[in-house]
Amino acid sequence: MYDFPEDLRDAQLALHRTRAAYERYAAGLPWSAEPMPGWEGEKQPYTSFRSGKADSPGYTAEQAAEVARYRAELLRLSTQVATHSYWATLDSGVVDARMALKHAHETAGEAV
Repeated sequence: MYDFPEDLRDAQLALHRTRAAYERYAAGLPWSAEPMPGWEGEKQPYTSFRSGKADSPGYTAEQAAEVARYRAELLRLSTQVATHSYWATLDSGVVDARMALKHAHETAGEAV
């Protein structure tokens, strides 16, 4: 339906892959970037469940640097996709085209 330029498709795919890698990395990090005491919430009505978190040691310098690296790369790739000259060639339907680009790799059989 859309004839996306290869560099735009590549940037979108790199954005997907970088976002997935960042989410995998972030899942193993402490819940707080700074050292924070844990907490336990009030007992919930009609159940014995109490929400809470253990103490967070905060991020190490290496973890903080890796998070910053991922965020900078995500910003760079997002900007590359959003400001690509291809979007100016469309008279209408830019939103539909952007949504289609997010799934263009699925039809090409490229793994995320």
